[in-house]
Amino acid sequence: MRWWSIPLLAALAWLAYTLTPFWSLYELARAVQAGDVAAVERRVNFRTLRLSLARQVSATIRAESAAEPRERQRLADAAAALALPVAEALVTPRNVVDLLDDGWPQALDLPEATTRHERRDGLRIPDLGRALRYYLASDLRGFRAVVIPVPPDRPRAEQFRIRLRLHDWGWRIVDIELSEDLRGRIAERIAAGVARLRDKAGQEKAAPEPAPPRGR
Repeated sequence: MRWWSIPLLAALAWLAYTLTPFWSLYELARAVQAGDVAAVERRVNFRTLRLSLARQVSATIRAESAAEPRERQRLADAAAALALPVAEALVTPRNVVDLLDDGWPQALDLPEATTRHERRDGLRIPDLGRALRYYLASDLRGFRAVVIPVPPDRPRAEQFRIRLRLHDWGWRIVDIELSEDLRGRIAERIAAGVARLRDKAGQEKAAPEPAPPRGR
């Protein structure tokens, strides 16, 4: 064996390894388009995904808050308490299929996106050219994780980003970074709930206390 064949074989082996998450992505895309909930469920870590979405929404609410520091902390605590139930509702096998299909969870009954393009485009790999665009747009994070924007050819604000992690000789979704517009819509819904709770607490605090009974 010639000396130059060793680095060549190593490079080919590395290239083959970097392609393995995209085979999993292709199978995931087929399951999404077929509406195969069971197949998608096998490829998603729902616990990490649920926590990630709750953190994303809470962070968006904090970033958009213009309150004073003390009030902002109370708002953040209330937002975190409300964000987890929303994440629980979103991160079900059927809703994840819905989200991956076109990037918008219709089950949450949110206002329509302001920047959403007319072509409903989510996780689709119909041909080799599309697979190549996913490969070129991906960001390999070490040996065990890769971040893939969906769709790969849309502006950043209209993309959601899938994080795949190698686990037990297979690649699974551990995180979905929501698009900016979707995060904002969910944050608005939670912030409205926080405002209602704050108004209710203020009304209860302002209500006059009943007068003590008069002595006979």
